[in-house]
Amino acid sequence: MAKLTFKGGIHPYDGKELSKDKPIKAVLPKGDLVYPLSQHIGAPAKPIVEKGEHVLTGQKIAEAGGFVSAPVYATVSGTVKAIEPRRVVTGDNVMSIVVENDGRYEEVKYPKVKPLEEMTRDEIIERVREAGIVGMGGAGFPTFIKLSPKEPEKIDYVIANCAECEPYLTSDYRRMLEEPEKLVDGIKVYLKLFENARAILAIEDNKPDCIELLKNLTKDETRISVKALKTKYPQGAERQIIYAVTGRSINSSMLPADAGCVVNNVDTIVAVYHAVYEGKPLMNRIVTVTGDAVADPRNFIVRIGTNYHELIEEAGGFKQEPVKIISGGPMMGFGIFNLDVPTTKTASALLCLTQDDVSRMEPSACINCGRCVEACPSRLVPSMLADYAEYYEEEEFLSHDGMECCECGCCSFVCPAKRSLTQSIKSMRKMQLAKKKKG
Repeated sequence: MAKLTFKGGIHPYDGKELSKDKPIKAVLPKGDLVYPLSQHIGAPAKPIVEKGEHVLTGQKIAEAGGFVSAPVYATVSGTVKAIEPRRVVTGDNVMSIVVENDGRYEEVKYPKVKPLEEMTRDEIIERVREAGIVGMGGAGFPTFIKLSPKEPEKIDYVIANCAECEPYLTSDYRRMLEEPEKLVDGIKVYLKLFENARAILAIEDNKPDCIELLKNLTKDETRISVKALKTKYPQGAERQIIYAVTGRSINSSMLPADAGCVVNNVDTIVAVYHAVYEGKPLMNRIVTVTGDAVADPRNFIVRIGTNYHELIEEAGGFKQEPVKIISGGPMMGFGIFNLDVPTTKTASALLCLTQDDVSRMEPSACINCGRCVEACPSRLVPSMLADYAEYYEEEEFLSHDGMECCECGCCSFVCPAKRSLTQSIKSMRKMQLAKKKKG
């Protein structure tokens, strides 16, 4: 039987052996907690606390600043020290709430919740919205909007993105192994919302233990199935996983709902579980701290707002000074220059490497080998699009479907001329998206 997959893609070194076999470790923050008000796509949250105010763990400290927005909650008890711009992982200064941790971790009393079977659709969506849940796979799109398509009766598939195809990342893997019940119960919330849908837990076949465990857990569930995907990058990208699992295609002008699908990653679904079953807001997430520069690579359950320096300390510090530090994985992540920044809702990993292979590469002229075309999961011609981008030929870029690029990095990875294809295309896409937003 052919394995479920998509056309194109690559097989980079995955580095997962560094952290995949170590249990998740809880981290209690030591210093101040910093809560950026922009941790999601859309309008920044608005502070509802003041300097000097005492807050509790689980207390809302910022409310949604618009429809496409999400509230922010304190993850420790303590005193609001400041509301001021602070540096975040992208290098930007973002207005943030700073809380001085009192070390007591006193919590609010969470609201009582009804059993799932007694909750209405509107009650579930409101619970998810109020919990401040956003897509925790990287995009940070408010989850309640994903759960509110115009025609919910036309959703055929709820896909749990359990692929975790990004090299080095193992947080979803550990979550599936250690808390599979929460993932399955979280999926049941989605099935309550979409009564005509069936759920698919889509897992790459390099995780046979997770596949077996989840199959056993769902063997009596008529609307939930587990499907093995071919291990290939970027198998976990939204368009690619939808095609692999359902055979349906979407483009950049479509949403998954247009293909009858709703897709969320493991950590997001578990956050929905906590919100609906326990009445708890989004306060923590799992972060993979890994790389050959790290003494003890592993996954940490982290309270949002914790400083990255503290995570490095928990991982035993550096056994060798890193040459490159990346927020996220090596394919979709980005280099950072300062560890004195807070973890956020979308902070998936911290990758610390002793070598920077990319900076040593000397690009040369395209040799027209076509490898970038073979690798491109969007079936584009990256070498041509990169040329259009570099010479600002906007009309040609658009007419050759440049906006369909998913910025996965496959073309740059396979290019023998070491051209920065993805980076060039990404820059042009950003320019076009900014123009569209203006106009």
